[in-house]
Amino acid sequence: MIGTILVVAKAPVPGLAKTRLIPAFGADGAAYLAAAALLDTLATAGAVRDARCMVALAGDLSDAVRAHEIRAALAQCTVFAQVAGGLGTRLAAAHASAGAGPVLQIGMDTPQVTVALLAEGLELLATSPATLGPADDGGWWALGLHDGVGAHVLPAVPMSTPGTGAATRRALQAAGLAVADLPALRDVDRPDDVEPVARRCARSSEFACSALGSVA
Repeated sequence: MIGTILVVAKAPVPGLAKTRLIPAFGADGAAYLAAAALLDTLATAGAVRDARCMVALAGDLSDAVRAHEIRAALAQCTVFAQVAGGLGTRLAAAHASAGAGPVLQIGMDTPQVTVALLAEGLELLATSPATLGPADDGGWWALGLHDGVGAHVLPAVPMSTPGTGAATRRALQAAGLAVADLPALRDVDRPDDVEPVARRCARSSEFACSALGSVA
C-alpha cells in the first residue's frame, strides 16, 4: 500500500450543501451538483492503485440527494464521522483518524481531479513530509501529511479565505515541515466555477453530466 486518500465530505442535503451555488441553481440543484462532485471524487480516489480510501463525512445521508448511490460508493471506503468544530479543527481530527502512513487529504470540490494526480500526491510524500495542492482562489485542494504530523496547525489557519493556501504553507513550514507542491486546480465554490470545472472533467463524469446540463 502506498498510502491513504482521505476525502473530507459533506452529505449533499438541499439547503445545506454548496450554499453559495443556491442563488444560481436553487437548493436542490446545488445539492445535486454536490452529490455529483462527491461521486466523481469517490470513484477517482477508489481507483488509485495500492491506496486505501477513507472518508470523513459530515451530515446525514438520510436527507441527502442520490443517497443510495453515495452509500454504494462509500461501501468501498472506510467511513467515519467528522468531529464538531470549525473546518481547521475537523481537518486536523480527520488526519488523526486516518492512521499511520502517508495521507493525501482532499475535499469534494474538485471533481476534475484524476487518478494520476492523486497518485502523484502520494508519490511526493515518499520524499517530502508534506505536500500542498493550491486552489486558484487562494485556498488549497489537497494536503498531504505523514501520520498526521503537522495537522495540529490547521485549527489556527483562517479557512475559506484568499490567503488560506499561503497561510497553511507558512504554518506547516513554521512547524518544521518542507512542503512539496502539487499542480493548482480550480475548485467549485461559486456559480461561475461550475462550468469551467465541468469542462475539465471527463465528459461522462457525474459532475460534467449534471453541470453542463444545468448551464446549457
